[in-house]
Amino acid sequence: MRKVNVLAALPLALLTLAYAQSPISIPAKPLKLPGETQPIAPGTRRAAPIPEITLTPPVAQVLKIQYLSNGHIEVAGAVVLLQPNEVDQARQLAARVAARTLAARPSLSEVDVSIYNKVGYGGFGGPLPILTLSAPRSRINEVAAWAAGSATYDRAWEALGSVTPGGGDTGKIADKVREQTINFYGSVDQKLADARTRSASQVKGGIQDGLLYGGNILRPLAALTFDDAPHPMYEPLLLDLLRRGQVKATFFVIGRNARAYPYFVRDMVQQGHEVGNHTYHHVRLPPLSLNAAITEMSLTNQTLRRLTGQPIKYFRPPGGDYTPQTLDAARALGLSTVFWTDDPADFQNPGDAVLESRFDRKLHPGGIVLLHDNAVETMNVFGDFLKYAKRRGVSLTTVSEMLAGKSAGLMKPASPTQSAKKGLNIDKLGQGH
Repeated sequence: MRKVNVLAALPLALLTLAYAQSPISIPAKPLKLPGETQPIAPGTRRAAPIPEITLTPPVAQVLKIQYLSNGHIEVAGAVVLLQPNEVDQARQLAARVAARTLAARPSLSEVDVSIYNKVGYGGFGGPLPILTLSAPRSRINEVAAWAAGSATYDRAWEALGSVTPGGGDTGKIADKVREQTINFYGSVDQKLADARTRSASQVKGGIQDGLLYGGNILRPLAALTFDDAPHPMYEPLLLDLLRRGQVKATFFVIGRNARAYPYFVRDMVQQGHEVGNHTYHHVRLPPLSLNAAITEMSLTNQTLRRLTGQPIKYFRPPGGDYTPQTLDAARALGLSTVFWTDDPADFQNPGDAVLESRFDRKLHPGGIVLLHDNAVETMNVFGDFLKYAKRRGVSLTTVSEMLAGKSAGLMKPASPTQSAKKGLNIDKLGQGH
């Protein structure tokens, strides 16, 4: 008999009341709140410096222009800071910086420009930019026409007239936590129940009670997932590698990043990848109220549906931190919570050789590989990782295709199993953000 989660079917008000009457056990040491500095994971090494481009003569508003290669193409990312009285020049300045950068380095394939209000600038993960632009070299004339106001351009985003720090965002700062371990917070009985669910999922494979810890170990498939997407400069490099390797992946997207860089989310879907929910602000959920947790997930669902036209099926909690109410918030939104089996800790900058050995050691059928879309060393060794997976006979694919037992023609699709799902219409929940 299928176990029904009663709390997931309750209205929001009753769900909140249920948890108010049954408090969750949180560790004595309080969890970090949004905006606080996160501890560095043990073993983390300083990342190698990213090379920079200097424009001559300089553009005063340019903070930095960095560039990277994936071994096939080079992409630059420019950060530009404007004073409030310069905001009306944002389009023209973005186009000028893109054109000057491409001229300064002929090997570049693309320049991605992020323009911020200098007042309140907090780096990537701080207040949102007021304008972003993706300028492939082949489309620089279209960019110029857009900047001049004589044409539209589909790879630019503007904060719709908001000139406040954050470009109309709520001002909440993203946690800098990385997904490393799976951490459940709850009472003793809740922890025992969660352990049983986790064990059942690992043994049976597939989604158990709305949770996914791994797939069927008898099928030569593993899910390839990337967290924290999309990131300017890195995203074109990663999508290019996946295209060359003919591999599809699931991207767990931060809602605010999707809002500021919508064209990269559209690229993912157009290229056959899958997008999942990674909260709107990339915040740890256990300290939040149920209403706040639902808001984080609901805003991201709305943003991604608007960009892709597709329903969102999967959720991953930042840092791997979750509670019973986190899971019930996800279920109420129709989301299955996806964890991982293989985490090579690419964000720790362990060195290419160490990262490769971790890939080799951990990859297995039914696995869920956790990577980050902005890790330089992953770019360096990704081609070798794909070759290793092929030698092992493991096909890397999306979460949905792993569950369905198919991938890029490797296997015949498994017989579909239809299951009736009852859910709440909660599109309006948490919109008072």
